[in-house]
Order: sequence, then C-alpha cells, then structure tokens
Amino acid sequence: MFGAERTRTLLGPADPARTAAVEPPLVSARELIDRAGATDTAAGHRRVRPTRRLVLAAGTLAVAAGAVAVLQPLGGGAPDTPGEPAAAGLVLVPVAYQFDADPPAAGPQLRMLADKIKDAAYDHQSGRYMYHHTKLWGDPVMTSADGRHHVAFASETKLWQAADGTGNQIRIQLEPQYPDQESRDYWQRESIGRPATTGTPAPSVMPLPPEALRPLSADPSELRERLKVEYGAGSASKWVGTLYGQYVVPRATRAAVLRVLADVPGFRWRGQVTDRAGRNGVAVTFDDREHDQQSLLIFDPRTGELLAHELLTLSPMRISSYQVILDAAWTNQPG
Repeated sequence: MFGAERTRTLLGPADPARTAAVEPPLVSARELIDRAGATDTAAGHRRVRPTRRLVLAAGTLAVAAGAVAVLQPLGGGAPDTPGEPAAAGLVLVPVAYQFDADPPAAGPQLRMLADKIKDAAYDHQSGRYMYHHTKLWGDPVMTSADGRHHVAFASETKLWQAADGTGNQIRIQLEPQYPDQESRDYWQRESIGRPATTGTPAPSVMPLPPEALRPLSADPSELRERLKVEYGAGSASKWVGTLYGQYVVPRATRAAVLRVLADVPGFRWRGQVTDRAGRNGVAVTFDDREHDQQSLLIFDPRTGELLAHELLTLSPMRISSYQVILDAAWTNQPG
C-alpha cells in the first residue's frame, strides 16, 4: 500500500495537504483489531462456525493499511493477543491403493468380507451412550480467488450420544492442512495459512439437545433407503460415513451394509491400504467422472467397521475432505 510520502510525491503540487504535518497514528492497526474482538466478546457476540464451503475472494476483502491478514481458526474464537505463528501445517497425500490401475469390481470382495467378519470390541459392551472419536478435514475449505489454492483446519471430535439424542460433544481444533504443496506455499505467502495463536484452544464441552435417533436395523431394504443407494455409489459412500459417525454399528448390521454396497454399481476394489491413522484396511472407491470426484471407503478387514471415508478430486488427484473414525464404543458416562 502507498505510504504518505509516496502519495505526496505522486501528487506533487496538486496535493492539497502538501504543507500539513502527518502525525503517527495513536493506535496501531493490530491494536484496533484486538479492540474490535474484545468489544464483540464484551457485547455477548458469538462467532459461529461456518458450515458451508467458503470462498475467499481477494477483491472482497477490505483491509486497513498496515493490518495483517489472519485466517481465523475454524470453530474457535480469535486469540486474545497475537503470538508466534502456528506450525505451517501438513500437505495431505492420497492413500496408496494396492490395485491402482484397472481395479476389479468390488461386489464379490465385499460379499466375501461380509461373510467372514468377526466381533468388534464394542460388540461385547453395553451402555447408555454411543461414543465416537473422529478426526475431520475439509468442512469448510477456504479457497483462493482463482479457485486453485485450498486450506482448512483439521478438527478432532469426541461425541457421547444417547438414543434420545442427548449427550456431550468436545471439539478440538488442530493444525491447518493443505491438499497440495502449491496450496501450502500460497497460503504461507499470503500469511493466511499461519494463524496467530498462543497455543491450542482449550476444548469446550457442548451439551447435545434431545433429538431421538432412528433405531438401527440390519434389514437390507431399510439400509438401502437409509444409505440413499437409489442415488448411486457416491451418495451411498456419504451416508455410510454418516451412519458410522453416528451409530455404534453391530456386527449383523455391518455385514448387511457391506452386502448392500456390493449390489451398488460402480464400486471398485482397491485392496489393502493404510489409513491416515496408520491402521491396515481394505478399500473401495467410486469414480464420479461427471463431478471430477472420487469417493473412498476404508473398512477394517477383520470386523468390517468403517475406518475412514474420503473425497478426492480426480484431475488432479488430491484430497477434498476426509473423516477418520478413531474409536467407537458404548459407555454409561458422557465426557
């Protein structure tokens, strides 16, 4: 941006204030930003986590001279005071497939898996609350004005939920992550991918409102309806991720889910993979060429549990979002 002296040089004799002395600002731009945040907090305003994909267009941002652009951590409040930049963040790499080129149809392998799965640890548990520990990235993703560079903050969630919907949720914001090195480099240059922070915000417990959950069934027709298979493999992939992120799925239902997916056209068998938590799994994918998107599901080869669900762009191949289910259990004590 132009400074006072450069502006005067450009204007020359036409400068109406050329004889006026310019005093230094009484308050820095950084302090003004901090005061505005403090005022919002004092007034009882609450920042709301965006739930849709955000696009940051450079032309829509009006920034005061000398102010620093900061990417607000998703789902958390602004830091009270500026600090050292956080870690630069990770570049996400697509999961490596055993069968990368010309993978076979997934139906026969999914049926074989359904026939041989064993009990999960939670099949021998009981309790009032279903517990889930998940890690998510990609909701929302922030995108540069040209649509090329992307960044989002990973989040870790622990959820305790009863059949009537009540319970508690704890969400912890993690580091920024990028789908490719070019995006990482871009956001670092723009000083947007390195939020000012004084440390990881303390997790807060959020009570869940009552909202009765629909009972889970192993009936194939009911599962086909619940997983929206009539809309294709992409839709089924999404709803399988939703199902496993909300329910502690018993063995009979896990087997039924695999058999339902086996009958959905388009799934390809990717064989043995390693998920983002370092666990061994088996994977299926669906390529939606019309929308340049691939859906990935990773299952535990012993129990048939869903370990992860990811969305990738096909051209070029890179991560759009991921969900990793780190743990599921029954318990009588909400966190």
